[in-house]
Parts: sequence; C-alpha cells; structure tokens
Amino acid sequence: MSIQFKRVTKENLSEALTIYNWYVLNSTATFHLEEVDQEELERMLSVGHSKYQSFVVLVDNHVCGFCYLSQFRYKEAYDQSAEITLYLNQDSKGKGLGKATLSFLENIAKKNEINNLIAVITADNIVSISLFEKYNYFKVGHLKKIGIKFGKALDVVSYQKEI
Repeated sequence: MSIQFKRVTKENLSEALTIYNWYVLNSTATFHLEEVDQEELERMLSVGHSKYQSFVVLVDNHVCGFCYLSQFRYKEAYDQSAEITLYLNQDSKGKGLGKATLSFLENIAKKNEINNLIAVITADNIVSISLFEKYNYFKVGHLKKIGIKFGKALDVVSYQKEI
C-alpha cells in the first residue's frame, strides 16, 4: 500500500468535498447540518495558504481522504498553534492511514513553525479520540452540549499536542 499526500487544489477539491459531505449527512464529526459547496470547503481548507496547508490522502493513487491544518484563532499571538483535522472515506478506516496522516501533518506543522496542534472532536467520536490519544494528544477541554445535530445535544472535546 502506497500512501501519498498532495496539496489540495481547485482541481482535486471535489474529491475532498464528496468525503466531507458524507460526514455532514451521516455523522456528528462535523457540525454542518447541510451539505457544503466547493467554495465553502475551499475557504475551510485555506486552499493555497503557505502556512495552513491542506492535503488529499491517496492510497495507490486513489483519494481516500483529506487533512489540513487551520488557523486556531484569528489573532497573531496564536500563530504558533493550529487546528489539526482529518477525514477518511468509510472504506479507508482501520488501515493505518490515521497514524500516517497525523505524522505527516505534524511534520508540516514543524516546518511551518507551528508547535501546538489542537484537535476539536465531537465527544461521541470514540474512534477519533482514540487515534489522537494513541499518538500523545492530551485532553485539554470539554464543552458540554455545545451543538445540536440529528436532534441530539453534543459535547465537544479538545486535544492538544506540543510538537
């Protein structure tokens, strides 16, 4: 199995959009309630940004997910920190891609002088929480009933790793 990461561009954004919109419609991993369009995803992923970069995840040249670093807060003092996010399609789970993706993004963060990574995860997303905990991210926050999706009040947890 060959894993590669390629920068998200306008040309490959539609593949990431398909994956993201599956999560919008079928999970609590994102708090979007309706499908997003390509323009919205492009903004979310900061396509073309030099510091906060986004990538499609390819296995054997097939897009199976996407990942990105985004600005943690819009104030300059936070510029050493970034939110880390990854989405994999349903056929790609349990194959070690989460580990490879976290490692890849951590290396990108170091190169871009980012030394704090924060994952913001819906508290019922046990698979994602387990992944981040396994790779030394520590729980640093818990917001109770912060959002409502599918008629259910949801908690959000934050995990951080200093790299």
